Amino acid sequence: MYALTINFIKHKVVPRKASLNLTDAELRLMEVLWTKGAGTVTDVIEGLPPDVSLAYSSVLTTLRVLENKGYLEHTKEGRAFIYRPLVNREEACESALGHLLSRFFNGSPELLMLNLVANSKLKKKDLQKLRERIAKED
Repeated sequence: MYALTINFIKHKVVPRKASLNLTDAELRLMEVLWTKGAGTVTDVIEGLPPDVSLAYSSVLTTLRVLENKGYLEHTKEGRAFIYRPLVNREEACESALGHLLSRFFNGSPELLMLNLVANSKLKKKDLQKLRERIAKED
């Protein structure tokens, strides 16, 4: 029995560290709240695209996760909780881009851009916009 206990402890399941980055499901709900400005769980469900069907409890759980991550806050109005974004779309985008840069491109915007140009089949007008933006920054 002692060996079983040691083996169990050595191989215990450790929960994955919570990520401050948005999952696809979290982003979907944030998009609704960024558009509406604020809303109840029901408002968020009604704001989802028609092809997305989520249970009330799933949306509520995800909104609570977003609140714990610091993306939302809630206030109580009557019996309902009203959820409001604390992070705007641009801030979330900047955070996601920073995560992408650090995780896949060694923190190098240059590597990201080179990869984007080499592998994305950018249209000529998109490349021209990039050139103009780079020239503007110089």
